[in-house]
Amino acid sequence: MTRAAQPSARTFTQDARRAQIVQATIETLAEIGYSKASFSAICRRARLSSTGMISYYFSGKPELFREVGQTILTEAGAAIEASIAAEMTYRGKLGAYIASQVAVVIRRPLYAQALAEIVAMAQARQVDGLDDIARSALSTECLVNLLEQGCRAGEFHTSDSHLMALAIRGAIDNVVRHHHLRDGDVDLERCARQLVDLFDRCITSV
Repeated sequence: MTRAAQPSARTFTQDARRAQIVQATIETLAEIGYSKASFSAICRRARLSSTGMISYYFSGKPELFREVGQTILTEAGAAIEASIAAEMTYRGKLGAYIASQVAVVIRRPLYAQALAEIVAMAQARQVDGLDDIARSALSTECLVNLLEQGCRAGEFHTSDSHLMALAIRGAIDNVVRHHHLRDGDVDLERCARQLVDLFDRCITSV
């Protein structure tokens, strides 16, 4: 079977089939984890006739999982950036960052879980070529920049923006992790509001 064309030459049908496979992979990763996410399992989820359909569109797991990670990061990133951009103050932007990070998990729980599986996969060296996806997922660069800009504007006070960014991301990640461990028995919206208030009190200038 001939390999599919490069992105610029793909047809609408080819793009739709790739998107179908990516969505099925997200659902498979979220449900059974990366160690069990075989092409056979993904094929069943996507209701494809054979695993050869996946191999036609993706050269292997590295390419498929990279596309999954990029799809999730692109969608989540756009939502978070839009929330931040809508705020006029840096206090508002920080609150939007925290709330929108949690909102992504609320709106797209399967996406959040699938991304966590891809990060775990990269850290365990189970599949090559995913390091940049994991770095992007765990990056605090945007948050550090926001904190530093807020300090320069006189809205925040913190002696170490990098450390504060790690504390904020760690708090968000642990709330989400606790939510998963409790099978969703955690009010994420309430937790998000409390985190916004907590960190606003921590770093707002007086």
